[in-house]
Amino acid sequence: MKLPIINEQLAKRIVNCETDYLTSRIRSIGERSGNPEGVEIKQLGDTTAFYIQSMPWGLFNSVEGFTQDDIDKLEEIIEFYDQRNRAFQLDVNPAGTNPAMFRGLTEKGLYQDSFHSVLYGLPRGELPNLASNITIRTIEDEADFDLFAGIHCVGSGMDIIHKHHFVNNNIGLLHRPGWKLFLASWDNVPAAVAVMHIGSGSNIASLTLAATAPEYRRKGLQTALLMWRMYEAYKANCELVVAQASFGSSSQNNMERVGMQIAWTRSVWVPLK
Repeated sequence: MKLPIINEQLAKRIVNCETDYLTSRIRSIGERSGNPEGVEIKQLGDTTAFYIQSMPWGLFNSVEGFTQDDIDKLEEIIEFYDQRNRAFQLDVNPAGTNPAMFRGLTEKGLYQDSFHSVLYGLPRGELPNLASNITIRTIEDEADFDLFAGIHCVGSGMDIIHKHHFVNNNIGLLHRPGWKLFLASWDNVPAAVAVMHIGSGSNIASLTLAATAPEYRRKGLQTALLMWRMYEAYKANCELVVAQASFGSSSQNNMERVGMQIAWTRSVWVPLK
């Protein structure tokens, strides 16, 4: 099977997959009793705006699925974040854009801040041949999830004392429909984690979060987890796997090494003020 050529229709399906998994992930945080993190998800046409009061980072305060069809919603999007005194990022993919849309973004005080790579590839029909030091298993219970949260914490550059935040804000993914979490060990020591999401009715698997404890980097763990998830996508009868990475990053390089290709590079827009 050959990797399909990117066209407008396929691009929209890939964008929808990303919006789908981000919606599910952020909604799981908001479903905690009393919504302690202050999650809001606002739908404006085909565009989805995410906001988490306690998390000021761009991923959790982003606008996804925006196209020229929703340019009339731009003022409402800006007002949504202004009312909450929150900076935001608006992700723009090539499909569904035109010069008038970009002009509208600049007229409303937004500018392009960065680029981000979107990659896609085929599932792998064979179980990965892992290095003898590496073992991978699915996270099935809260004990394994505690290991997941710790690795996610230190792999994100945080001190382990903050692990409880990673537990609280990701525990909703454990056993959540469409989600699978994986734990990789090096010589039987838990060392890296990764996540995969397949939306309801979708045949595209999103390779989402991945993290490695600093002392276990450059040992091939993330490459192994990529191949493992591609195999899991094959078992789930998926047609494609998709992922996102910072342009030119080691994550993008790892994805390309296992056969994924850049679908496009999207632009990230933010308010000038």
